[in-house]
Amino acid sequence: MFKSELLKKFRGCLIGGAIGDALGYPVEFLKREEILKIYGNEGITDLIVKDNSNSEFSDDTQMTLFTAEGILIFENYKIINSSYVDHKKVMYHSYLRWLYTQGFPLKNFEEINVGFLIKIRELYKIKAPGKTCISALSSGKMGTLDNPINNSKGCGGVMRIAPCGLAYPKNVAFDMAVDFSAITHGHPTGYLAGGALAYFISAIIDGLDLEEALMEVISKLKNCKKSEELVEALIEAYKLSKSSLGDISAIPKLGQGFTGEEALSISLYCALKYRNDFRKALISAVNHDGDSDSTGAITGNILGAYLGIDNIPKEWIQKIELKDVILKIADDLFELSQKTRRIY
Repeated sequence: MFKSELLKKFRGCLIGGAIGDALGYPVEFLKREEILKIYGNEGITDLIVKDNSNSEFSDDTQMTLFTAEGILIFENYKIINSSYVDHKKVMYHSYLRWLYTQGFPLKNFEEINVGFLIKIRELYKIKAPGKTCISALSSGKMGTLDNPINNSKGCGGVMRIAPCGLAYPKNVAFDMAVDFSAITHGHPTGYLAGGALAYFISAIIDGLDLEEALMEVISKLKNCKKSEELVEALIEAYKLSKSSLGDISAIPKLGQGFTGEEALSISLYCALKYRNDFRKALISAVNHDGDSDSTGAITGNILGAYLGIDNIPKEWIQKIELKDVILKIADDLFELSQKTRRIY
């Protein structure tokens, strides 16, 4: 694949996730009946533009950007320093910087005050951040696989993890994402969902078709302890995407998107069913009961990486807030990946 085409996939993944997040954010937590009552018979079908002429994304994209910056800081540090640095601790500090933007003072702020995202005032807006992420990060402890910080399998562990799939080859992406998700989510389904999404996106970047990528993910998960719940959900999503059921009947069978396996399976269902139509996939991903911004974001990450930025509606790209920042992060990850995908 030519570098220019590959770059479009990186840009598509991050800007697509932000668009899906922004489309679902106004209807997060609403029942489908409530969405239809407010937005009409087809539900919400376009980005809501605020007074500043931009459509706002939620904490999902905020944390995705801080995940990407954490990866960039970690890998660039390794390039110029020979001393060991723990990838989990670097990412933990990146998430603490996000926590700081949400109004939580940090005792060691000067120690971790690096990067450029912390300087962007728009990222200081509080947009219904997930309770688990807030409680875990404000506890003063870092969750790990060996020392889980809680027993949460909420979707906050997976909705932010797409940059791992861009930066790393498949197996490394999986392991990194599991570690990063476990910082805040201690239930196996919570952190394995993060690993699965990262592996899936990395496989797409490698050129695999969606079904091929999904089969690889399922095979990978079957070798992991306590993965049965997630595997079952992904298989069900695949079956439903091939069935004659409409979205209104199919999506509730997968849940509401509040947990890791629900959010990932709903997103994969929408991506598989509408693989060549970014707009239809995202509209499907957000017009349901539950966590619409997270399912919209993950669907946008997946199809953005699969289709590339040229196949995302241009009017949506123009409306999204901080699009220049998102594209810069995507470009930086792309440049980094030219090294990390060779050395890992």
